[in-house]
Amino acid sequence: MTDEELIAAARTASRHSYSPYSNFAVGAALRFADGSVVTGTNIENASYGLALCAEAVAVSKAMADGVRGGLESVAVTGPGADPITPCGRCRQVLNELAQLGGTDPEVLCVGPDNVRKVRLSDLLPDAFGPASLG
Repeated sequence: MTDEELIAAARTASRHSYSPYSNFAVGAALRFADGSVVTGTNIENASYGLALCAEAVAVSKAMADGVRGGLESVAVTGPGADPITPCGRCRQVLNELAQLGGTDPEVLCVGPDNVRKVRLSDLLPDAFGPASLG
């Protein structure tokens, strides 16, 4: 799957967003070494602190299906004029999955007209993860 196809998968996922409070629909798509792709979208809640981010939903789906490594890249899409990046919580959640497979995935931060490519380790330097507990 190309980066463009991964971005398209994230955009498609964002169409299923449940974001009645913010009207900020986010989509995420995770690409793994075996070629599989897992998507997620944000799910808000009237109790705002219980909202789920798109990246966390995608990671949860992958983990629930037994995926424990091989994360190669992540695409994140959202509304607005600028490329969207994962929030701090989602950076940590993505890091957990990446460290289980010893990868440093490329994160495609997607805006309407451009894509910013950055490694997860650059978004979350000196990250705490499974290896930190050794």
